[in-house]
Amino acid sequence: AFSSIAGRFGNAGQSDYGAANDLLCKLGSSLRARRPETQGLVVDWTAWGGIGMATRGSIPKMMDLAGIDMLPPEGGIPIVRRELEAGTRGEVVVAQRLGILLNEWEEDGGIDREALEARLAGPMVSRVLGMGVYDGLAVEATLDPAEQPFLHDHQIEGIPVLPGVMGIEAFAEAVRVMFPDSRVDAIEDVHFLAPFKFYRQEPRAIRLHVLYRDSAEGIVADCRLIGVRQLPNLPEPQITVHFTARLHLSDEPAGDYDHRQPVEDNEVRVSHEDIYRLFFHGPAYRVLEGAWRADGTTVGLMPVDLPPHHQPEDEPLFAYPRLVELCLQTAGLAEMRATGKMGLPLHIDRLRLVRTPKAGQGRLRAVVEPSSEVGGFDAYVIDETGAVYVIVDGYRTVELPGAVGEDQLEPLRAVMT
Repeated sequence: AFSSIAGRFGNAGQSDYGAANDLLCKLGSSLRARRPETQGLVVDWTAWGGIGMATRGSIPKMMDLAGIDMLPPEGGIPIVRRELEAGTRGEVVVAQRLGILLNEWEEDGGIDREALEARLAGPMVSRVLGMGVYDGLAVEATLDPAEQPFLHDHQIEGIPVLPGVMGIEAFAEAVRVMFPDSRVDAIEDVHFLAPFKFYRQEPRAIRLHVLYRDSAEGIVADCRLIGVRQLPNLPEPQITVHFTARLHLSDEPAGDYDHRQPVEDNEVRVSHEDIYRLFFHGPAYRVLEGAWRADGTTVGLMPVDLPPHHQPEDEPLFAYPRLVELCLQTAGLAEMRATGKMGLPLHIDRLRLVRTPKAGQGRLRAVVEPSSEVGGFDAYVIDETGAVYVIVDGYRTVELPGAVGEDQLEPLRAVMT
């Protein structure tokens, strides 16, 4: 069946036409459940160019002013055969620019921003911008390297860079705005697409977009962390997606069920001093007291006392960033031992937040081993009893060229044979 973008997005003066086309799409999509043996496909066309009613009079000019592209027949006609042969079911939108049809009717989506901002907790979200139909919930925060240790102590070549683990923390804080009583259980498909830099040590705003959807396992949130920069001599700001991830929310408390075999300390280890001749991290992110090899794994021991991580210190954290960082840095040592190369975070398949860290749980350590995918690592953090706190699966990196010298690698390779 052939429908219209007016049925999907609505259009002024076409309420009846839009409603009829939307019903057509729902009838076609319902075949997936009512008659699964029948392939039902409904195509939502934009206005055709060169043929049809939309080519009459001033309509093409009005479409152009509205920012809506018309569809050339040579581009649109083959789509029908392609989708039928591909076995597509349900609704397909065929269009290019949709212009004003994608405009939001309300600047903030009609939400009560003050009520939502009263729920904010954590250092990574401070303002609610709105709730869009297409971009979801939008929140932001302005971060200052002069104030936040997690920025001041995470600089590459003198430029503060937002740690990947704090991008994950930002997602965990953002999703709670709409579901404050839920807990982030798992974080999947984490992509570190581009470094978020604080040029000239100046404050900068991060913006987070969260699209919520329901699933058989509960609420799922697709998240993006965006940076906006106004560059000289450019009329429009540069908008960059830096991190993305998919978060799973749970109404159940964190479980105390996951235990692994405890790992004993080893006096023969790479020292704290030698580790941070390799890594660029400052005090707040020097999360390794020492590291050693044990039964084919790499073990990283966390110090007992670390300096403040963020300001204000009493703001809660929900994704345990320094525990995740413990996994990533320990994996970094394993990678440098094997390849002689330093990697920056690129991707995590899945991160599980198993147990809330508390004072008095004993010494924590990360255990890292190669994953099933070549070049990847799996890791988990345990205490002295073997109780698990976080699990990282499928961590991969991208090389930072020229970051490590042979003299820096010598203590690592001498111990971790």
